[in-house]
Amino acid sequence: MSSLGGKTLLITGASRGIGLAIAKRAARDGANIAILAKTSDPNPKLEGTIHSAADEVRKAGGQALPIMCDIRDEEQVQRAIGLTVATFGGIDICVNNASAISLTPVDQTDIKRFDLMFGINTRGTFLVSKTCLPHLRKAKNPHILMMSPPLDMAPKWFAGHVAYSIAKYGMSLCVLGLAEELKKDGVAVNALWPRSTIATAAIKNILGGDRLMAMSRTPDILADAAHLVFQQQAKSFTGNFLIDDTFLHEMGGVNDFEAYRVDKSKPLAPDFFVPAASVPPPGVKLARISELK
Repeated sequence: MSSLGGKTLLITGASRGIGLAIAKRAARDGANIAILAKTSDPNPKLEGTIHSAADEVRKAGGQALPIMCDIRDEEQVQRAIGLTVATFGGIDICVNNASAISLTPVDQTDIKRFDLMFGINTRGTFLVSKTCLPHLRKAKNPHILMMSPPLDMAPKWFAGHVAYSIAKYGMSLCVLGLAEELKKDGVAVNALWPRSTIATAAIKNILGGDRLMAMSRTPDILADAAHLVFQQQAKSFTGNFLIDDTFLHEMGGVNDFEAYRVDKSKPLAPDFFVPAASVPPPGVKLARISELK
């Protein structure tokens, strides 16, 4: 497997969770990481800031550039990408990880929250990708990766949280269109999504607390899967909607996923948006709906 040493990654939402895990995995190769997030000062409700994330990246072996950035703001995005290029000389990989979530039915979804999800998930993803593109076109093996789901149009993925689902699928629609549009430039555009819930602040604070955290996998599974994506040839590996464990099994030869589990004594909770036709790798079993209640 080739190294990401010397490559420059720009990662949104990288102060904690999945974004930070991807950053640290690349840092182990000696990569340069631009850490984009809104959290600059410590927050008692959320672990991690751009500065603490930068410290972790450096300890892992990479170079870090912490940048406070709200990806809804075009000027802030342009500034962040300009700083990244000025510091590291270019951008090889863009990871659109930043996301906002609110699992509310239509009557309980206020328009301010609606706008926040669209501004970050769909618009922010488009804006960051667009602004990185001139630099990605100059890279040797350029990748854009969205942390977004397969485009499975089953009604169950929309009912009860229509606004969030549409905003999240907007990220995946960017993959669908950009992958085709950028083929001529040799820029890969792919999506990556977890089969199970991932132990992040969103799971703990919004969805299920400590119980669902224990039934989750760690962000390391997505970090390893993303690292494997970046090893692929950009000119040929594009337009894919990947599920983490299946991709690691089929392309990375991983057969044992137990190390990624938070608590091996608990059943593994399935995530939203995974198509019914997506069969888990051998040995991977998910909890039944009754076990989640």
